[in-house]
Parts: sequence; C-alpha cells; structure tokens
Amino acid sequence: MLFIAILFGIALTLVGDRGAPALAVLESVSHVFFRLVAILMRAAPIGAFGAMAFTIGRYGIQSLANLAFLVATFYLTSALFIIVVLGAVARFNGFSIFRLIGYLKAELLLVLGTSSSEAALPSLMEKMEAAGCPKGVVGLVVPTGYSFNLDGTNIYMTLAALFIAQATGIDLSLGDQLLLLAVAMLSSKGAAGITGAGFVTLAATLSVIPSVPIAGMALILGIDRFMSECRSITNFIGNAVATVVVSRWEGGLDREKLDLALRRSPATIGPIIRAAMQPSEEDATAKP
Repeated sequence: MLFIAILFGIALTLVGDRGAPALAVLESVSHVFFRLVAILMRAAPIGAFGAMAFTIGRYGIQSLANLAFLVATFYLTSALFIIVVLGAVARFNGFSIFRLIGYLKAELLLVLGTSSSEAALPSLMEKMEAAGCPKGVVGLVVPTGYSFNLDGTNIYMTLAALFIAQATGIDLSLGDQLLLLAVAMLSSKGAAGITGAGFVTLAATLSVIPSVPIAGMALILGIDRFMSECRSITNFIGNAVATVVVSRWEGGLDREKLDLALRRSPATIGPIIRAAMQPSEEDATAKP
C-alpha cells in the first residue's frame, strides 16, 4: 500500500493542476478517517481491560511482576533514547529537545490519551510550520515519518521479542539476536501509527526465528496498551525532531520563528499558529 501510495503521489504531482480535483477528494477523505480513528480510540480502554484479564486468568497474578518489569524497562529505554540520542541530534542542530517537548505538550498529552500518534498528526504539522519549518518539508517529512521513522516501535519489538524468548525458555544465540534486531529495524518501517500496530508487526518479526513461538505473544497481550502509549510518544517526538533537522538541512528553517516558538508557553502558541497559517501580504497580492 505504501509503494502504491508513493507512486500515486508522484503521478499526482506530475499531472499538475489537472490533479487538483483528486487532491481535494483525498483531503476530504483524510478528515473523515481522522474522525473515524478518534471514534475507535474510545473503545481502546475496553480492549486493554479484556487483554489484561486474559493474561491474569491464563498465567496467574504472579505474571504481573515480570510484565511490570518489562514495561519499566521499555519506558526507561525509550526515555534514554529521547534524552540521549534525540537530545544529541537536537543539540547538534541548535535547539533543545526539552523545549521542543514543552512546545508539543498538548499533542503529547493527546498521544498519551489515545495511544496513537495519528490523532495528533494535523496539529503536529501546523505547529511545525508555525515553528519555522517550510510547508513543503513538513508535508513530506511528517507523513513519511509516520510510516518510516518509528523509533519507539523498533525499541518495543526488540524488547518484546527478547522477553518472549526468555519467558518461553528459548536460548537465542548472538546471531539470532542480531538477526532479530535487523528484521525488527526493517519490519518497523511501514507499521501504522495506530494502537496495536506494533503488536501485529511483532508477529511478523518473530516468524524469522522459528524457535520462538509466536503464541508467546499472548504473554504481553495484556500490557500492550501500556507499552503502546510510550511507543507512540517516542515515535511522535522522533518525527518532530526529524522535521526540524531536515528543514535545517534544506536551508529553509526560520531560526527566529523556531526560537520564538520554543520559548513561548503552550498557552500562547495559538496566535503564532494562526499567524503562520495566514497568507502573507505578498502572497495575497501575488498573481499566478
């Protein structure tokens, strides 16, 4: 689907103005699908409750201790990745990862509540444009990153696979672990940014190691909802950092807008976004 979508996008660009009606239809449909995702997210807590009930009923209350340790390990690993790895990338490109997180506070809370980064996609694109990133870069990097820049999903898949192997008594050699890591890095590309997508992709990753039973995924079914929250937040922050970095690489980053946006409190960001989304006087008077 991604391959066809990329080809269709290229073809739509090549036909120029003749593709405007098709583009308008696609934009309208995208709004409908965003609303559909919002409706489905309301049922997600019920699914998490049922999954946790299954795990406890099948493996006993003592299974919660090991599962809690897995969740804590995943959260700690993701935090280190954001602070150390993404923080170093942000510092090298002239901005603070903590200020960027503060700037995207409202969107991060939305991602935390829905366990899906898709719900915050429109707002992320608006805020990145308001922070001085060119519209063309934002329109390319953010949607592409939602399928190809899933850092949190990659971390989740490697940790979950190793946990299942240990829980089922499977001793993985160093070669198996490296193979698992390589396949996880590959299979995480293309996973959807919605709740449960990483769990489905994990099944495909485990299939490369026949000794690890795919049925062992039932062990982590109950906690997938809790891990999905951290997974989505890590993916979201990674895409935000990538947008700023690529904008700087392309020479289109407005440093003054970025510094102003990152220093403003979230409560005063609204006027900046509205000002950024309004056409300038030069654009309004320009002729085709």
